Amino acid sequence: MITAGIYGGSGYMGGEVIRILLDHPETEIVWITSRGDKPVEYFHRNLTGRGLVFVKPEQTSKCDVVFTALPSGHIMRMASSLLADGTKIIDLGADFRLKNRDDWERTYGMKHENWDLVAEAVYGITELHRDEIKKARIVANPGCYSSASILGLAPLVKNNIIDTEHIIIDGLSGTTGAGAEPDMPSHHPEIANNIVPYNVIDHRHTYEIEQELQNLSDSRAIVHFTSCYVPITRGILAICHCFPEKSISRNELIELFRQFYTGHPFINIVDMPKEKNVSWQYLPYPWVAAVSGSNYCHIGLDIDEKRNRIVVFSVLDSIGKGGAQVGVQNMNLLFNLPEETGLQRTGLHPY
Repeated sequence: MITAGIYGGSGYMGGEVIRILLDHPETEIVWITSRGDKPVEYFHRNLTGRGLVFVKPEQTSKCDVVFTALPSGHIMRMASSLLADGTKIIDLGADFRLKNRDDWERTYGMKHENWDLVAEAVYGITELHRDEIKKARIVANPGCYSSASILGLAPLVKNNIIDTEHIIIDGLSGTTGAGAEPDMPSHHPEIANNIVPYNVIDHRHTYEIEQELQNLSDSRAIVHFTSCYVPITRGILAICHCFPEKSISRNELIELFRQFYTGHPFINIVDMPKEKNVSWQYLPYPWVAAVSGSNYCHIGLDIDEKRNRIVVFSVLDSIGKGGAQVGVQNMNLLFNLPEETGLQRTGLHPY
């Protein structure tokens, strides 16, 4: 059995790690930390009756792998001692995501205290870095917007289909992305009948998206990303607008995506046929609710041939494939397990 510890178990991301690992056939949770004095059930009512207790960070013991769901700046200080004990790290936060130090320190507003480890950390988009993840000691899990956007755009960038210097992404997020701490924009009376733009320029996930797309292309990647909260809990919809540099049809694009993601079990390409003689088309495009509670990403697309624009829709669960569950997928690779182990639940319907 893989022994796993969870740093930061009281938040939504930590709670999702707990939920998934409890059903994982090859993993035992040996401790979960929280600095407060409230019980697990106070934060996660769905875990009532599972016999779980929090411990203080100083009461942890050695284990095979740790999941870290902590604010930025914490795990960088602990990482060297964990690695020295032979513990692998899956960081669900941002301490090791960006390879440009100036970008990281400006974006997160602090000095990085363990930059040497950033070079060896592997960015945790499993579909792009599977072989590297298998050999890693540190996996830097992507941000939720980043995951959806990168997965939606990677086939186009890798195959030199689009102008990489003019990519526009509208990101819509459920309120889980705001975290468990109370905040007015995510308060139910404020968000329930509302859409709330936030960090609409220079969003921190922009740097991740540009970094990963740049790795797939010989051309510079420039991403114009804007984010909004919408009145759902789990879920990300990345609407990616890009401009082809060669003539290509929708059917050719669908086939390109299918081939690119062959052998990747958690990516589904949506291609239900358009309905004839109807005013509104819904079937060819993915729905956020279809992936809720799962590790799946659904991708659909269309092309406006008159105006030379490709639009890609990429949906995932913000704490599933966008967080905790892809962390477990990466853990499976670290320990030579089939990557689907413990993760084959489909989305909830209805949600």
